[in-house]
This record gives sequence, structure tokens and C-alpha cells, in this order.
Amino acid sequence: MVRRFHPSPEARYQLLCFPHSGGSASFFFPFSQRLAPDVDVWSIQYPGRQDRGLEANVPHLHELADRVVEAVGPRLESPYALFGHSMGATLAYEVALRLQAGGKEPEALFVSGRPAPHRNVDTGLHRLLDEEIAEDIRALDGPGSEMFGDADVLRMFLPAIRSDYHAAETYEYVPGRVLKCPVRGFTGFSDPRVEAGEMHHWGDHTEGSFQLDVFSGGHFYLVDGQEEIAGEIERTLCGAGRG
Repeated sequence: MVRRFHPSPEARYQLLCFPHSGGSASFFFPFSQRLAPDVDVWSIQYPGRQDRGLEANVPHLHELADRVVEAVGPRLESPYALFGHSMGATLAYEVALRLQAGGKEPEALFVSGRPAPHRNVDTGLHRLLDEEIAEDIRALDGPGSEMFGDADVLRMFLPAIRSDYHAAETYEYVPGRVLKCPVRGFTGFSDPRVEAGEMHHWGDHTEGSFQLDVFSGGHFYLVDGQEEIAGEIERTLCGAGRG
């Protein structure tokens, strides 16, 4: 479940990275490259994609969070943090809560492009027709979205995307659980999925501090801004960073 593109066993921190709906571990290769060797990036590979393509998709976030904790919890050795984009932000939050309850409190949670857990809304994307989902993906201009005009590509990737859309939209928030670590939010100014002001509600889910940074761009603002965002993460965890 964990992919380490630049293993850094002597790193000061471990960073668990959670992709967006339909995303894969390789999305965070630039993060891993940028942050090594000070931060050991563990990119989570969901079932049903890339080298796990023969495994069944998991259309429920709570079940997926349980699986992640089972896989990574015993292996966490350094101080660690979590980063999640879009659906991955909610999943990172659920994993953080479970690890905290098990006595492994994170140093920080970084969330990107996703409403706070108690603000989740089912917009019905997972119930759309195949071509309508493809149109939605192309409108977001995400990585590889131009390929979704090809019917064969669509058939290959759509099951994982639809499963993730279902997981994200049917997610049920469980009240009463609060993180102790700081939470830091990132989002794109013109993201059609979440208004920048909506991100402030993440502050309700921690006893620690909350900070929001807004970047130019849409839902996938971080594709062009991974260097800058990785630098912000490094400065938060390691201090001044490397600039």
C-alpha cells in the first residue's frame, strides 16, 4: 500500500501522502523527490490502480482508513505528518484520528482542496453516466485528463474514479473526535470543488492551530505548485527548509 520513491530511512520526518479521487501514488513523486532526504515520503497506493489494478476498489472511506492504519501504523518509526488532496484530505484526517487514538499522534495534518469533514456534501457525481464523469474530470483539468476522450482509457480508469467518487460523497462524519496536532490548509483560488473560505472549517477539527494558504489555480493548482507546497511542508516540519 505504501510506495517510497526516494527512501530516506534517516529522515527527520515521515510524510504520508494521500491522492485525490482516481489518483495514484505516483502523483506524489515530485513531493518525494523534493523533500528527500529530510522527509521520507510514503505515498499511499489505493487498491484498484497501477500495480494494484487487480485488487477490488474500496468505495468507503472509513474502510479504506482502517486498511491504511493496519498497513502503515506498525511501520511508523519517526515523527510523522499527513498530507491529502481532495478525497485524500478526508482520508488523511480519518487515518490521523485512528493513529492518534492508537497512541501515535501526528506532528501535523496538511489538507488540500476539500471541505472539512462535517461539511461534506453528496453532489451525486458518482451516479453520473460514464461520459458525464469524463466531462467532469476534463473540466477540472487534472493530470492526464486529456486522455479521457479515449473510450479505451475511460473504460480502464473509470471504475477506480467512480469508486472514489462514491467514497468521497457518501462519507459520513463521526462527531466528537478532535485532532491535537496543527492543521494547515492549502487550496486553489478558483477551485470549483471548494471555495477558499470553506477551508477555514478545518480549524474546527483540531485543538491545535489552523492556517490556510490560497494559491492561484483551480482544483489541481498543486500540479504546477508542488515545489512551493513541498517547501511549505518542509518549513512547517523542519524549520527554515532549503528554500
